[in-house]
Amino acid sequence: MDRRDFLKKTAAVGVFSTLTTRVSHAAEAPIPQRTLGRTGEKVSMVGIGGFHLGRPSEEEAIRIVRTALDNGVNFLDNCWDYNGGVSEERMGKALRNGYRQKAFLMTKIDGRTKASATQQLEESLRRLETDHIDLLQFHEVIRDNDPERIFAHGGGMEAVLEAKKQGKVRYLGFTGHKSPDIHYKMLETAFAHNFTFDAVQMPLNVMDAHYDSFEKKVLPVLVKHNIGVLGMKPMGDAIILKSKTATPVECLHYAMNLPTSVVITGCDSIEILRQALDSARSFKPMNKEEVGSLLARTESASANGRFEQYKTTHQFDGTYHNPQWLG
Repeated sequence: MDRRDFLKKTAAVGVFSTLTTRVSHAAEAPIPQRTLGRTGEKVSMVGIGGFHLGRPSEEEAIRIVRTALDNGVNFLDNCWDYNGGVSEERMGKALRNGYRQKAFLMTKIDGRTKASATQQLEESLRRLETDHIDLLQFHEVIRDNDPERIFAHGGGMEAVLEAKKQGKVRYLGFTGHKSPDIHYKMLETAFAHNFTFDAVQMPLNVMDAHYDSFEKKVLPVLVKHNIGVLGMKPMGDAIILKSKTATPVECLHYAMNLPTSVVITGCDSIEILRQALDSARSFKPMNKEEVGSLLARTESASANGRFEQYKTTHQFDGTYHNPQWLG
């Protein structure tokens, strides 16, 4: 059962005729907030992924972003390369008319050199129609030499530190979905340069817990250093749902139960957004028995990472298919 089938069987879908609207029968209930690590910023426990905004019409994408903000979500995810820039352009339009003030805006760049990182940041600022990014992250840290390239003389880190001094960027982080060992190397490389990231984004879900696990290998380091934890791929872009071992809400609640600051989920319709909002409002901490039961159901399916194709294939590696983005 995928997310759409689940929704059809569990909730009546309302009709929405405007760009912004209240979504849930419990819309009055606030979306819980958490602290983004050492930054002290308060962010919604669920965030809206930027890639999926390229799937519906522009009007629908704008409505998704504004509806999320109107309902208490303030964390927005995006990336310079998502849908050839379309995702950022749509989000920029959604943030007009005072909506930028409601958002904690994150985007990512692929550039590993100072020149490419600078160019991509400037393009993102233009598309997002803003003078600053709240959290800028190096995207797809998935190669063993990415940490060295980023921190090298003339590397991308020089560009983003300059941008931070100029007020174009407030906080810095990195993302990746391939290997927890590479994440660990990125953190260690930063520490060796007397730098600590403000946030780190990685897959955290019911399958990752069993196979080459970010939860087991990276999460403890982030907690120790009070680095904001951004959980992504709670359903593995719906691939995990094909295992039929966990429902969408169980997937979201599992990720929320970890020490995540934000769980980022893709929403390509108001119906899927409603699922995310209701999951955040209904979340209650899971006890050890509940977690154990869920992990027992997913353990067999997790073998060899077959439902985590972002780890085991190049299907999700944009910079593998477009190495020129790295600079």
